Amino acid sequence: MTYCVGMKLDQGLVFMSDTRTNAGVDNFAVAKKMFSWTVPGERSITIMTAGNLATTQSLVSLLEERSKSPEERNPNILHEKTMFQVARLVGATLKEVIAESTPEGQASADQFSASVIVGGQIMGGQPTVFLVYPAGNFIEITDDTPFFQIGETKYGKPILVRAYEPSMSFEDAIKLLLVSFDSTVKSNLSVGLPFDLQVYEVDSFDNSRSKRIEQDDPVYQTISNGWGDALRDAFRQLPNYTF
Repeated sequence: MTYCVGMKLDQGLVFMSDTRTNAGVDNFAVAKKMFSWTVPGERSITIMTAGNLATTQSLVSLLEERSKSPEERNPNILHEKTMFQVARLVGATLKEVIAESTPEGQASADQFSASVIVGGQIMGGQPTVFLVYPAGNFIEITDDTPFFQIGETKYGKPILVRAYEPSMSFEDAIKLLLVSFDSTVKSNLSVGLPFDLQVYEVDSFDNSRSKRIEQDDPVYQTISNGWGDALRDAFRQLPNYTF
């Protein structure tokens, strides 16, 4: 399992993913789930993956290989003219990878399932985020649905729903995501640190603002401990229910 979130703000986009992969309750490893492509001044694209690790690694490898040989290997993620076309390419490539891995049909295909968040900006368009399903179809982020989650989503969603504001700063958005991820880590062993973080500012066409947040990160530890204390204090201040 995994946990990834792509969020749209007035200022731009924020992406965060965990890095844990597991093959049993006592067999954990670290695997990168966030990948980026950029053409300075022209486009910035980020994808995050969840699901079967062989499928997601094949997807990223295929996109990467085709992006490096545009004259021979089209379609190409660096040639698509809009983010909608990028999402369609990612969806088609994901569907291709799953189909090639599952010659025995749909029942087998479920074992190789994966989902993807793809976001960014291409010159002439606005920053946006898409959620790509295993079948290759996808949906786009909206004002009513300002963030997408993939993987183990249920534990980290309540704080996002309650606290998200489109006008919030990148710093507040990162704090919100850290609370969401910390809640998930504490509830599910299949999600874990380190976290990969990337911030994209509108019209910057630059995805270099990224960071890996380790277990001993002092800000993360302060937020994790502080959120737990704040919840206990808030609970004690609520009125008792009498009957």
